[in-house]
Amino acid sequence: MHPAKILCSLVFLSLSAVRAQSPAPIVVQAAAPVTAAVPSKPAAADPVPSSVPDAIKSLEQLKAANDEVLAKQKAALDQLDELQQAVDELRIFSKRG
Repeated sequence: MHPAKILCSLVFLSLSAVRAQSPAPIVVQAAAPVTAAVPSKPAAADPVPSSVPDAIKSLEQLKAANDEVLAKQKAALDQLDELQQAVDELRIFSKRG
C-alpha cells in the first residue's frame, strides 16, 4: 500500500474513534426556579444628600472607609515584600549549598 493511503486510513480511524467516545450532552432541569439577586445598597452611599452638612458627613465616612482599605492594602504589600525578600535569600543560599 501507499504511505498516503495508510495515513488517510489511520486519520479516518482515529477521527471515528474520537466521535464514538464523545458522550451526548445531558440537560438537567433545575430543582427550583432561579431568581436574580438584587445587590443591596450601603447606607453610606446616599445618592443625593439633603443638605451640605449631610454631604460632608457622608464624604468623611467614605474617606474614613477608604483610609481603612488603604491601610490594609499597605500592610498586605509590606507582608508580600517581606516574603519576596525571604524567597530571594533562600534562592541565594540554595545556590551556595
